[in-house]
Parts: sequence; C-alpha cells; structure tokens
Amino acid sequence: MTTIECDNLTVHIAGRTIFEHVDLHISEGGMVALTGPSGCGKTTLLHTLGLLQEADGGRLMIDRENVTHATARRRRRFWHDTASFILQDYGIMDEESVAFNVSMQLGPFGQRAGGDRKQIREALRATGLAKRTQEPASHLSGGEKQRLGIARAIYKNASVIFADEPTASLDAHNRQIVIDLLRHRADQGAIVVLATHDPILVSACDQNYQVGNHN
Repeated sequence: MTTIECDNLTVHIAGRTIFEHVDLHISEGGMVALTGPSGCGKTTLLHTLGLLQEADGGRLMIDRENVTHATARRRRRFWHDTASFILQDYGIMDEESVAFNVSMQLGPFGQRAGGDRKQIREALRATGLAKRTQEPASHLSGGEKQRLGIARAIYKNASVIFADEPTASLDAHNRQIVIDLLRHRADQGAIVVLATHDPILVSACDQNYQVGNHN
C-alpha cells in the first residue's frame, strides 16, 4: 500500500522559510488538497513531497522508506516508477502529438508515439480525448491539456499523482471533468496531492491541509 508521511518538514529557500512544521500522513486512495494564500508555500510543499525539492529539516517517508535526502538515482526511480505530475504549465510538449504526450516514448525507428498503443487509446478514451490522438498537442485547449496530463498518469498507472492548480483558469464544465477524473483515480487507489485555490476541488478531497497554518 502506497503511503506518504512527513514529520516536521521544513524548507528554506534563499534564506527564507517557505514552510515549516508540516506533518502529513497520506494513505493509498487519499485525495489531499494543499491550500492557503498565494506565497504560503503550497507549490513548494507539493514539489517537496514529489522529490522535486529537497527538505532542509524534518523527515519525509514514502512507502516507509526515508527519502528526505534521496539520491538523484532514487528520485529518478520514484518519478519513473511511481509518480506522475500535472503542472501549471501542463508539462505538455506542444509540437508533439497527443498520443506521444501520453506515453512520452518514441516508436521504432524514431517514429513518434511509441509504447503500448492499446493503453494509450484507453487512457485517451477515459479522458475524452480519443478523437485527438494524432493532433499536435498545441491544438488542445487549457482544459484538454489538463486532461492530457491525467491521461499520462492513467497510462503510466501512477500510484501517486501530484497536481499544481489543475483547475486554474478552466471553465465550469472542464473544471468538473478534471475533478471527476482525479477523484476517480483516487477511488481506484492512487494518492492524489493537489495544490489549489479552488473551493470546489477542495470539497472533492478527503483532506484539506492549510499550508502555513500549523505552528
């Protein structure tokens, strides 16, 4: 069972305390919102839990393994085998096809969109993008790019999904689609951790952790 635990986690950047005294325990199937005002450290905490940012104090455990100061090799293994990220800039390669952005693998002889084609189709079908497979990702709207990020997590069968403001700037229809997709992944057993200002997204989560409000 996948778990993420942190005790008294602290991060300083350029001599400034970004957050401190963070205690969290997230179990398989949990959907957790990291909330708070702009500048409180939500995104930095998200990145720290995802091993993109190293903590300066406290302890971070993933599956009961201490990864507070994980080696570069261990971080890469976590990103490759376990985690999927849905970033504010979508993390999408606009010049590549929708299908390539799901698998992020080249096909034989340098052809684009390698990987398991059946799984690619299933991931795009689940996110409502099945008819966009061969289009450049640049043709997608903001909401569709967020769904493409989720399709990537589905294809990878990621056990942990980290998302930074996944519903920001989306209309109500696309926002609900993204919320439902993330909730469905959690219900299937994934850990979903979100940095968000969106009260509707927060209401769909199992836990709301207010960053900077735990002294």
